[in-house]
Amino acid sequence: MATKIIPRTISKNVSHPGVNMGSKGTFKEKLKSSQFLVTGEVSPPKGIDFSPAIENMKSIQGFVDAINITDNQCATLHMSSMAFARLMIENGYSDPVMQMTCRDRNRIGLQADLLGAAALGIPNLLVMSGDHPKCGDHPTAKPVYDLDSVQLLRTINHLKKGYDFSGNNLTGAPDFCVGVVSNADPNERLQIMKLEKKLSFDVDFIQTQAIFDIEKFKEFLEKVETDVPIIAGIIPIRSVQMARYMDNNIPGISIPDEIHERIQAADDPVSEGMIISAELIMRLKPICRGIHMMPVGAHTYTEKILKKAHVLE
Repeated sequence: MATKIIPRTISKNVSHPGVNMGSKGTFKEKLKSSQFLVTGEVSPPKGIDFSPAIENMKSIQGFVDAINITDNQCATLHMSSMAFARLMIENGYSDPVMQMTCRDRNRIGLQADLLGAAALGIPNLLVMSGDHPKCGDHPTAKPVYDLDSVQLLRTINHLKKGYDFSGNNLTGAPDFCVGVVSNADPNERLQIMKLEKKLSFDVDFIQTQAIFDIEKFKEFLEKVETDVPIIAGIIPIRSVQMARYMDNNIPGISIPDEIHERIQAADDPVSEGMIISAELIMRLKPICRGIHMMPVGAHTYTEKILKKAHVLE
């Protein structure tokens, strides 16, 4: 496979759908444009009181291009991503991205949820394998993984063409905008090979794990041959302990010593983490199509970070 990436440089003068910009169009339409995109992540509640999660959604809906809903993130029980995506639509946000993992359902359950999501008006998917249950709050749960993420993408393509995994015809076919995830470590050849397999299907965007090392990210881009939009993950660091934990325990995250030292020396680690995130975003603007904000908790500081990065004015 060739290693030269197709250029995706973004003009500094490209408009962004910020508070004052009023950009229109669906997420799929925006992916086909030249604008620098911003997406955000929201977790459904662990329970049935969804009002705080809806407020978290509303805190960013005015200046992001799409909002992802996690699917039992970190193998921890939450309300289903499909149910919360529909609640988002009913509460004024029409373009959610429903995350779907392979961990909790077999091929029948996955297809049933996909058809249900389409019928409920959910337009976008983000497909992933999902963390093993031993990482979460039900560590003795049995993982399913009947299909892996590549097989699930193939299944989604079948559904979009009007037939199911077994070749049976559907009465009406869904039409999703589909994203995939990837670690962005240039040294993980198996991950890159898996991404190449995913890209053999009708994929609309790629979302990466959190980026802290820009040079490594550039190396990753050089090893991926695609014009599919790449959206880089951003996690604002809030403490020394958080930085150490992510660096040591989360696959695909590599935090340079310089960032550890800055957080360690900071009088206010939260503010320093915001500055670091803004600096990373500014360096990412010319080399990828957008960024995905993944705060641990609510989006309390997302708008401030985007303003510091001159994404919002």
